[in-house]
Formats: sequence, structure tokens, C-alpha cells
Amino acid sequence: MTRLIGLIRYIIIVAVLATLIAATALILFGTVETYVVIRDVFSKGEFTSKVAKALLLSFIEITDIFLLATVLYIVALGLYELFIDHQVPVPNWLEIRTLDDLKDKLIGVIIVVIGVGFLGQFTTWNGETNLLISGGGAALVIAALTFFLGQKSKKDKDQDKE
Repeated sequence: MTRLIGLIRYIIIVAVLATLIAATALILFGTVETYVVIRDVFSKGEFTSKVAKALLLSFIEITDIFLLATVLYIVALGLYELFIDHQVPVPNWLEIRTLDDLKDKLIGVIIVVIGVGFLGQFTTWNGETNLLISGGGAALVIAALTFFLGQKSKKDKDQDKE
């Protein structure tokens, strides 16, 4: 029975593959979108501040797509390292040894995604919507996630002292 339970952990490979496919699809989509945006700008030959602002917004949205792809990649890599093979050749900063490591890395990327999302709202602000509410909500989520990371780090340091 113990051997069977040990082998069942490999079912996580389905989630790893699906998440890698999703990350790859987003990266390809972002790449195509980058090409389309650049092609459209240069084919029109119109170079005004309005076009520059639209271009900036498009690139912020594309960056958001790449960041979400990064989140999916980190999830896939983390699940693979945790359940299948912990000796994946990755840089030290991307090594995931525990579920807490995976959560920490995800929270870091999620904070950046929230920031980029708010930047997109800020650059398209029309003066009519209340940007303070949106920014405040983003700030609260970022603060809560940062507090969570800080508490976990403090707890880890306290455990190391014991």
C-alpha cells in the first residue's frame, strides 16, 4: 500500500504538463501580440503622443500576459520539483524544496502582477473612475501578502534559533 501511495504522486505530472502548456500558450500569445502591436503602429505611420500612450498601454498589457505565464511556469516547475524530481537544474533563486518555497515565489510574482495591472489602469485613467479605490484595493492586497511573507520569514527565523 505504501508503494502504491508513493507511485500515485506521479499523477501530478498531468497538472505539471497542463500548466506548462498554458504557460507556453500565453508566452506565444504575448509574442504574437507584440508583433501585431508593433506592425500596426509602424504600418499606420502615425507617431503622436496619443499613439505612444496606446502603445505603452498595449505593452503593459503584454507584460501582464508574460507575468501570468511566469506564474504558471513557476507553479509547474514547483509541482514537478516537489512531487517528481527535486534535482531539476534551475538557478538557486528558483529552487523549490517545500510548499512554502512555492508559495513565496508565487506571492512575489502575484505582487508584481497586481502592480502591473494597476499601472495599466493608471495609464488609461480617463478622470471619471475613482482610481483611489482601485489603487487602495491593490495596495491592501499587496500589504496583506507582504505581511504574510514577513510573518512566515519571522517564524522561520525563530525556529532556526531553537
